[in-house]
Amino acid sequence: MIEDLSLYQFDACPYCARVRSALDRLDVSVEIRDTLEDPNRLSELIEATGRRTVPVLRIVKPGGDVTWMPESADIIRYLEQRFA
Repeated sequence: MIEDLSLYQFDACPYCARVRSALDRLDVSVEIRDTLEDPNRLSELIEATGRRTVPVLRIVKPGGDVTWMPESADIIRYLEQRFA
């Protein structure tokens, strides 16, 4: 599992499914944080981004800074650049 990445999502979201498909295709395992099943995860997302929209990739950079990346196309592009 890639420790510096977490995907905030929920199963029925078609944009989230696209990101999960990219993760599978790239054989990358990240922590999946379901915002519908876990209200604490939804609260984290809203606090960090001001929105409840998913998918969002949480990236912990070296040194501990955190970046929140929304938008499935941007997330997939990032994953392909990093892991392809």
